[in-house]
Amino acid sequence: MPRSSATFAVWSSAWLAGSAAPDDVLDALTPWAEAHDVVAADEATAAATDLPAPGSPVSSLTFLLAALRRAPRGAGRLVLPVSGDIRGLPGPGSFTSAAIAAGEGVLYAEAGLGVVPSPIADGVLRWTVHTVPAPVPPAEYVPLAEAEHELRAQVRESTSILTELGVARHRPGVREEIAAALRARPATHWPAGMPGRALRVLQQADEVEAILAAASADEPGGALSASAATARREALRPLDTAVRVARRAAVAEAVRAYAPTP
Repeated sequence: MPRSSATFAVWSSAWLAGSAAPDDVLDALTPWAEAHDVVAADEATAAATDLPAPGSPVSSLTFLLAALRRAPRGAGRLVLPVSGDIRGLPGPGSFTSAAIAAGEGVLYAEAGLGVVPSPIADGVLRWTVHTVPAPVPPAEYVPLAEAEHELRAQVRESTSILTELGVARHRPGVREEIAAALRARPATHWPAGMPGRALRVLQQADEVEAILAAASADEPGGALSASAATARREALRPLDTAVRVARRAAVAEAVRAYAPTP
């Protein structure tokens, strides 16, 4: 479902640009967990950021924001890597490994830092800060209109393929299941001035991801053979990619909206 990294990327970037207060950032992250703590990934990162080293008492998001403020100023980049698609990540390193394992993270290229959230206990989300060595490759630019169009096209294409395969069977109550999943997702709050199209695309991505989750729970989805089940998974894979691309593009558009005008 919607990623805490997306919330942090937008709000921290708005704060760094002077468009949000620190308390606004903290309040926006509250739906994701009752408590948030912060640690550095290693001793070198701890020394560079004044954040606690592994094994030391944890710090808070307030200190993470302060560390970002002290570093060379720059907006956050949402990354949503999966096996076979690691677009947006820097080269090999602890941040890349942690982001792949978590499936998300925020990269601050100018600051040379990367942040990865992970649940460590019920109601507790830990943000681990990594040093990212230079040079960091530029972010992939996908126009938001293009990402939105591709998301809609992939929904139509996947539905068509599944119907042709005869594996898009109806499951009683599936619509209610999807609606319940959407209601149960953390309430996401965005800064004032959030671009309307970015909001719409993020909502669409949430809805399609809920459908994908329901489809995954229905494995093999009416497929009567191993080959049909494989074809079903392959039909859904581009849709999953389109969701991640759309979410990254929407967050990037929002981050650009809060960047100071040259």
